[in-house]
Amino acid sequence: MRRLLLLAPLLLFVTGCGLMQNSEDEAADAAREVAQKAGERLYSQRPRTAEEVGRSASGLDGVEVLKLAGTSTHDGDGVDVVVRTSGTAYDARFDLDRITVVRCFSIRVSPRSEWREEPSGVDCPEGPPLTFAPAPEPPRLPYEQLRVKLPRVPANGRADEAEVRRALAALDMDPAIRTEVKAEGDQVGVLLSVKGNGFDAQDCLLARVGPGATEVWSPSRIQRMPGEGGCSTANALHPMPPPH
Repeated sequence: MRRLLLLAPLLLFVTGCGLMQNSEDEAADAAREVAQKAGERLYSQRPRTAEEVGRSASGLDGVEVLKLAGTSTHDGDGVDVVVRTSGTAYDARFDLDRITVVRCFSIRVSPRSEWREEPSGVDCPEGPPLTFAPAPEPPRLPYEQLRVKLPRVPANGRADEAEVRRALAALDMDPAIRTEVKAEGDQVGVLLSVKGNGFDAQDCLLARVGPGATEVWSPSRIQRMPGEGGCSTANALHPMPPPH
């Protein structure tokens, strides 16, 4: 009996340590889950620079970016991002006291990365989290100015390509805005666009100058997706039907 009484505190201590360890493991698993979800959000086949990846990661809830390696997702092994996350669990021994741990993980962002790839645990680098300047805003396409400046053609007339080009030149647009003009029959089609990333909907304006009507519009988002041909002078001259 005496031996059992002596063993009781030891058993309680061992059991308590087990609970503490399990709670800490649960908190660490929660921190890893945050990092894994960050990897899922960063997963994409779209080419991006290391700075773009870091900026995206730093905007995710519960994620701090501590280190970047690589130049772009499509160069070499891609971009490695070291992130710091935290996880919380509850220790039932102490009236549901919270246990919070901080962990660091390496996330690889590359076309060869696997979906839901588990991040690798790493030592946390010293120093504060990295900061990133806001992404530059693309120039706004001049819808109203374009609508006002483009010539009007009489119902029995014919659009003049040179006149349309002069009207576009008078807009003094940002050099990042690409301009295309195409004449066909008695009409002239116009495309104003900014460079897309090849994956998301492109920003563009279309215009058609013809007898009795000058129209300016932006195609639907579906038509502006890569491969859909919405941002083209062909769509300006022969508008696609709206998507169903």
